[in-house]
Amino acid sequence: MKDTLSINDVMNTLVPITRFNKGEANKIFEEVKEEGVKLVIKNNSPSCVLINPEKYEAMVEALEDYALYFEAEERMKNVSKDGLLSEEQVMDELGITEADLDGVEVEIE
Repeated sequence: MKDTLSINDVMNTLVPITRFNKGEANKIFEEVKEEGVKLVIKNNSPSCVLINPEKYEAMVEALEDYALYFEAEERMKNVSKDGLLSEEQVMDELGITEADLDGVEVEIE
């Protein structure tokens, strides 16, 4: 992924609404599928953002991750050291042993 956008990159993302009026919707949707995003312009102002499903899903997941991060951060502000449990205490409370965890694979992204 590039860190900077050229003027050409920006210009290629703009789609005048008149292209839809000329029956070019399928072509525009193909461009979105290939390029990821288009900004629809109406009366020289942004009117709509078209984004492919993969980019949309990635954005939603990122927003969910940020929300969870901020929630965890806020919770940690309100916890005293006395209120924290060790790994052993948690496992004891849940009735989990080290043997139960043997062979369990966890994927952390």
